[in-house]
Amino acid sequence: MRIHRNILPLFCLGAFCLGAFAQVENAGGVRKRSERDRKKKETEGIVVTERMQGFFEAKEPHDADLDYMRQIYRQIDLSKPENTPLYYPEDVVDGQENLFRLILKKVVDGSLPAYEYLDGREVFTDQYRIKVADMLDRFDIYYQPAKGSTERNPRYVVEEADVPSGQVQKYYIVEKWEFDRRSNRMKTRVEAICPVLTRTGDFGGETPFPMFWVKFDALRPYLAQQYVFLSDDNNLARYSLDDYFNMGMYDGEIYKTKNLRNLSMVQMYPDEDMLKHAQDSIDNRLRTFGKDLWVPTREEYLAQKEKEEEEAARLAAGDTIPDRTVASEGETVDKPRASKRRSSRATKKRSRPKVKKAPASKSQGGNSNASKSVRRRKK
Repeated sequence: MRIHRNILPLFCLGAFCLGAFAQVENAGGVRKRSERDRKKKETEGIVVTERMQGFFEAKEPHDADLDYMRQIYRQIDLSKPENTPLYYPEDVVDGQENLFRLILKKVVDGSLPAYEYLDGREVFTDQYRIKVADMLDRFDIYYQPAKGSTERNPRYVVEEADVPSGQVQKYYIVEKWEFDRRSNRMKTRVEAICPVLTRTGDFGGETPFPMFWVKFDALRPYLAQQYVFLSDDNNLARYSLDDYFNMGMYDGEIYKTKNLRNLSMVQMYPDEDMLKHAQDSIDNRLRTFGKDLWVPTREEYLAQKEKEEEEAARLAAGDTIPDRTVASEGETVDKPRASKRRSSRATKKRSRPKVKKAPASKSQGGNSNASKSVRRRKK
């Protein structure tokens, strides 16, 4: 069959448009996750590209843009209800895993760099980057070399049964509170996270063992793809672990602040009551720092001052609210405040003296309204 030479270009153009339209439809549609994709995610884990990593990296502000900065160390106890999303599920369930399993898996396969715990002098450089094999040997975690592992690029595999996720009952985090003069806002960001192993000693006491530090920005791409539900009332996983930390949903007490002597809060305040008071004072000061810098307008200041003066005048006049009186059913309780005012008004009305009116003069004709003032005129 012969095709006319003018019809052939139109036919090719139509086929190209249909293919492009189908491509757009496939790209814009929602494709359901298949069983193959689920198994691939379980075997390979979460894959993070360089572009995704760059999206989650937060650029630190310059010192010239900051008016205030304080570094806070918090201890997150996983036994508290607010922190249980970091502990459960203890085992892997439908591809969902807790925070420690996620961190350890990425550290041992070389995807996530980890740094030594230096007790208050954290340095996140290659000089203090840990050797994964030494760390696993130190904490008695069984491991095997992964496929493709080399001396220059060592990689390891820890089986799910060998991960001591039940022993990680605490986390240490480093917070930075920064007041940015450009936006006039106090900003809080998590800088690093440290899992803490809790093991029972020979004499029955529990001893914490901080393992290593990981930078939060390097961990964020993996946390953003791990969703958790926050309470037992709503089992819908609406927030990711990245949202959990960025929105401050955790409950952690301050165990240390950056200071010149590198002392913890317990060392600075040995008394338990003084320690609790200092922790609450620091926390309250940080959360109200931005509000203390707020300056009211002239109208707001005058309105507040007028309100305070009215309140002071009312209290000086003895106009106070009486104590609450509870009446039983069927009884009527008189309001002492209203009755007092009513009686005082009646007393003033009765005690007012009566003034007799002077009789009208004859020139006025008995009518006081007819009297007029006469001015002297010049003749």
